[in-house]
Amino acid sequence: MTTKIFKFEGARNSGAKSWYMQRITGIILVIVLIGHYILMHATPDTGHTYRAVMERLHQPVWKVIDLTFVTLGLWHGLNGLWSVIRDYEMRAWLTIFIYTIIVIAAVVFWFLGLNTILSF
Repeated sequence: MTTKIFKFEGARNSGAKSWYMQRITGIILVIVLIGHYILMHATPDTGHTYRAVMERLHQPVWKVIDLTFVTLGLWHGLNGLWSVIRDYEMRAWLTIFIYTIIVIAAVVFWFLGLNTILSF
């Protein structure tokens, strides 16, 4: 009779996809954040007026960049939050409830960001 010391759950339940996505979104967010900082804070000639922002948001490239920033920021932040919460042992109903709240918050904030960016 052999007993297993380690339990291998397989790739589906190991959390490897979330771990990789957390790293990938983090790298992309750093790149986009540096671009955002250079454009909005380090170069005053790009314009910080309402008119300058509106002109930028009328260009599809900037809409894609901003939507990428919002989408990846939400994924990265809420996936990180879920990873921290998942480390605690909780009752099944509480885990499902918290996960549901996180998903609802993600959808609501993503649609708010989508609506704000695409309305221009």
